[in-house]
Amino acid sequence: MDIPGDKRLAAAVVMDDEGRVLLVRRSATERFLPRVWGVPCGKLDPGESAPDGALRELKEETGLLGEIVRKVGESSFLSEYAGHEVKNWQENFLVRPLSREVTLPSPDQDHAWLRPSELTGVDIDAYNLDVVRQALTDS
Repeated sequence: MDIPGDKRLAAAVVMDDEGRVLLVRRSATERFLPRVWGVPCGKLDPGESAPDGALRELKEETGLLGEIVRKVGESSFLSEYAGHEVKNWQENFLVRPLSREVTLPSPDQDHAWLRPSELTGVDIDAYNLDVVRQALTDS
């Protein structure tokens, strides 16, 4: 059996010119945090840099093009795969959108552009909320 080691991830905290942050609600069919709101994020491909991975995940998960403004922090969390604990290392980036039309991969997903004061009005988990707060610091 192939037991995974540490996983590297990247997240894109997308903020528009009005200071709103893009959140995406995960599909109900997701195994991890179904129907929870969060930022576009995912595993890096082999040999892929974290900034490139954040922009690729943004495109895959929202259809948006973006540019990295700056790295805002790092996060880590534990998950489980096939009964084994996996350490996940995530680099978080503030991203400026270069396009506006959000296209989600699944019809039961949703998206919202929210002001910082509105973030706790949706079902966002503490981990994603912390990632967003990293981006809001010094922005």
